Amino acid sequence: MSGHVRARRPASPPPGAVRAAPVASQRFPHPRDDHLDADARKAAASKGSAPGRSKEYPPGGLSLTGGEVKLLFFLVLVAAGVRLFRLSKPNSVVFDEVHFGKFASKYIKTQYFVDVHPPLAKLLITLAAFIFGYDGQFDFKDIGKIYEHVPYVAMRMVPATLGVATVPLAYLTLRALDCRATTALLASLFITFENGLVTQSRHILLDSPLIFFTALTTFFWCGFSNEDKHKPFTSSWWTWLTLSGLSLGAVVSCKWVGLFTIATVGMSTVLQLWNLLGDLRVPPKLFVRHFMARAICLIAVPIVFYMAMFQIHFLILENSGDGDGFMSSEFQHTLGGRGMADTYADIGVGSQVTIRHVNTQGGYLHSHIHTYPSGSKQQQITLYPHRDLNNDWRIYNSSDPSGTFDWASEPLSYITPGTRIKLMHIATEKHLHSHDHRPPVSDVDFQNEVSAYGLPGFAGDSNDDWYVEIEHGDNRDKESKKRLRTLRTVFRLRHALTGCYLFSHKVKLPDWGFEQQEVTCNKNAVKENSLWVIETAQHPALPADAPKVNYKLPGFFAKFFELQHVMWTTNAGLTDRHTYDSRPDSWPRLRRGINFWVKDHRQIYLIGNPVVWWLSTAAVVAYAAGRGFLILRAQRGYRDFDNTRVVKYDSLCGFLFIGWALHYFPFFLMSRQLFLHHYFPALYFAVLLTGASFDLITSTLRPKIRLQIAAVFAILAIWQFSRFSPLVYGSPWTKSKCLSAKVFKTWDFSCNEFHDEYSQYDHVAASPFNSQIPAAHTTVGGEADGRPAIVVPHGNDNKPFDPNAHLAQNQVAGGDSETTGVRENVPEPGRNVFDADEVADVKSKKDDRAAPEALPTTTEKDILAVAGGGGGVAAPIVGGTSVEPKKDEVKDVPVKENDAAETVAATTTTAPSTKDEPVAEKKVAPAGPLGEADQEARIAAQELFPDEAK
Repeated sequence: MSGHVRARRPASPPPGAVRAAPVASQRFPHPRDDHLDADARKAAASKGSAPGRSKEYPPGGLSLTGGEVKLLFFLVLVAAGVRLFRLSKPNSVVFDEVHFGKFASKYIKTQYFVDVHPPLAKLLITLAAFIFGYDGQFDFKDIGKIYEHVPYVAMRMVPATLGVATVPLAYLTLRALDCRATTALLASLFITFENGLVTQSRHILLDSPLIFFTALTTFFWCGFSNEDKHKPFTSSWWTWLTLSGLSLGAVVSCKWVGLFTIATVGMSTVLQLWNLLGDLRVPPKLFVRHFMARAICLIAVPIVFYMAMFQIHFLILENSGDGDGFMSSEFQHTLGGRGMADTYADIGVGSQVTIRHVNTQGGYLHSHIHTYPSGSKQQQITLYPHRDLNNDWRIYNSSDPSGTFDWASEPLSYITPGTRIKLMHIATEKHLHSHDHRPPVSDVDFQNEVSAYGLPGFAGDSNDDWYVEIEHGDNRDKESKKRLRTLRTVFRLRHALTGCYLFSHKVKLPDWGFEQQEVTCNKNAVKENSLWVIETAQHPALPADAPKVNYKLPGFFAKFFELQHVMWTTNAGLTDRHTYDSRPDSWPRLRRGINFWVKDHRQIYLIGNPVVWWLSTAAVVAYAAGRGFLILRAQRGYRDFDNTRVVKYDSLCGFLFIGWALHYFPFFLMSRQLFLHHYFPALYFAVLLTGASFDLITSTLRPKIRLQIAAVFAILAIWQFSRFSPLVYGSPWTKSKCLSAKVFKTWDFSCNEFHDEYSQYDHVAASPFNSQIPAAHTTVGGEADGRPAIVVPHGNDNKPFDPNAHLAQNQVAGGDSETTGVRENVPEPGRNVFDADEVADVKSKKDDRAAPEALPTTTEKDILAVAGGGGGVAAPIVGGTSVEPKKDEVKDVPVKENDAAETVAATTTTAPSTKDEPVAEKKVAPAGPLGEADQEARIAAQELFPDEAK
């Protein structure tokens, strides 16, 4: 009976009495109201009122347990070990350290330069170099050059440290997005052991700071979004919003790729405002407050931060440098060493002037005693960017052939439109001249050569005559539109006989022209490239108090906007191909990488972790397919979006997918050079999306099972990282392991660079001088199979061959593989910086051994062959006699452009084999000198064309 008896509840207290608090039993430690269902518990947790926890809302909605804090500390230690391991190796310049190390030198020496990237990341690297005592004297000239007196480890520590910091940010971001700790741990391990990210963060490069600030912005924005859902306009809300704006300014101050991060946050902001606009509980005034707060913190703050970085940039680079040539004359005169004294405003017959090209900033109209190697072979006319006495010209009136006008004593005769003038180069007393000869570089019919022609005292001829055409003047100076005025009048010079215009463009002359900018006379001249301005003028007839002019120096904003324009146009001009460039469609598939460094049978090659890379790509594809499927279901009337879990993960994964798409698809619109490392910001979002997808798929599994699955993926990622780690650290590897790791043929790291066995690395000489100065040639052939040996020279005794030279073949001096600057000591722009180096001639080795005894001369026959695989090279057999060539008479051997490397023309040798050479089977030679010559020819033919000889 007792089983059917219910205990009676206590009697209700009388009205007005205080209810006793429920007593917590041992079985139910919390009050009954705290035992909520799963959805209610999540809702309570989001408000900070979970059972047994503080009622305060955690900053950014991020509540970490003590165990997670310890886990984060462990993750940081692991990431530091991975990224800082052997950071000092290699001790030579790697890939784009050529450029960014050089920029640090320029900062320290306060010499102005131009780069296509904003300055923040370069300033951070420079700060580390400055703190550790770098004096800026190392030139960072070549990949593979040994560092001397450079704190390169400290400089590498900046991107490495920021790379380490990216790992905990990935964990915190996913936790802020309400993912489980296991999911956050898996994604952070993927970031830790991603080979490409590790490689990029170990060198003096800009991508690691870019990815760090991208991750920081994403984390701050997720924290702000949580605060906004909880309670807006609190002090914590303002803090997270302001930090988001500052990090946006930082990411775009590293690289312009940060604009894609701004677009990601911008789209999320628009969605937030759109939802607020549709919420009828939000009055218009409150909506305006939300809008203005976001506009100030997410637009104004990043702009101010970005401009502040350039202000620091200008303050440091206060002196003239090799970037001057990119900037306007007004900008250049704000730099130390480029200032100009006031000059006379009036110009007349007899004025001594310097003439500057307007459009290209190539410099001054210039001449020197050197002549053109072809064409008329007269004295060269160029543009030269520096002040020099060879820039000075005197204006004569060619309409006064008798020369009776005494310009030195007569009143000043102004130069008006239509005046026919001659320009005499004062230093050489030759006239600016043009005639019907093609220019040596721009050899086209509509361009004529411009030269300096004449002798001292020679009045010149009609080819020296030019008509002045005023294009426009300065509105502040009305006289500048009526006659030539210094710095105020922009004019053209039309040749009197041919009608072509004095013209210059961004084309450099070869070495014989000292790489100065070409000047021609163009019959179809683009107006902008045929405009000139007189920068300085002096005349003996002008009194000391005559009107003078000078450049109007620009302020910060004018300099800022001019530099942005230069960066944009230069960046857009990087359209030529690079040896290791790639297109965006190949990035998610990891089709190829980038060769960073090759030396001493070691190699650094940027390649991603296949497990991380392909899982992230699969996650992106899976979300896109799943979202499309849900849209189709919704169209058919299914109410999937009424499910709170679907809504949560759609919002979470959608944000990360948009981040990936905005950091990836814009590259399809770019025609400039692109590389695999451009995908890294998108890869970061893809890895986070991988974690979110894992969180969704395993949401119904027990925590232990979820952790085991995550461990399997983490172990696979670590295994793949270890497999390709020799390419990350430049450590020893073997050919067999390299070949087994090469999944695709497009993974073009060179397995032949590695030794066959690890033991061979123990016998490599450790002298830095041996590795720093390799041989000046490469020997092809000469193996035991009898292939003839040839020598491919790559340099000379003063500049030996550099095995890393091909890595920098298409890079722009002063910039990275995606960077353009100005060549060292060549400040003017316009050089075709992406032209490949000329193919080295294939030459035969000279044989230092004595020639064989001369045979009687019977006839003359030239034999071009190599007998055997080694030894030296002897001269052709003339009349049956092998004549030893003189030291300077070893001739180039022609090689067809498309022939295989083994098919070469060489010269024969009759010297005996050394003990190391294979001993060929002796054959009986026919009697007589002709027979011996024929025998030598047959031997050469068999070796060069073995298939035909069978």
